[in-house]
Amino acid sequence: MPFVSILIVALMVGALIDVIMRDESQVKRLPKMVWVILVVLIPLIGSILWFTLGREYGDGGVSLPRMPRREARANGAAHASAPARQAAPADARTTEQQIADLDREIEEWRLREEIAKRRREDDAR
Repeated sequence: MPFVSILIVALMVGALIDVIMRDESQVKRLPKMVWVILVVLIPLIGSILWFTLGREYGDGGVSLPRMPRREARANGAAHASAPARQAAPADARTTEQQIADLDREIEEWRLREEIAKRRREDDAR
């Protein structure tokens, strides 16, 4: 009997980790929080329901969630067989520079609106 209890607890822990780590877009039928509650309150049935009905599997069948690239490199777990993904170009500007650029864009937009308003007024005369 202890073996069955250990299996149920292991299944529940695996399901909980999977529910928590899974992106909201990959969760079917119920919100993630409801799945967590089901798995905790009804460990065996909730876990089985999660793996059969609650999660979305990829085209290749069952697959483990992947670590983001930064964590994979930090943990030394970079896989050579994993397909190479193009990283989005990082913005090298500081936050202050980005805000200043946005302020300039807003000011330019306001000036264009003002010019368009004056042209409309001139055309109306």
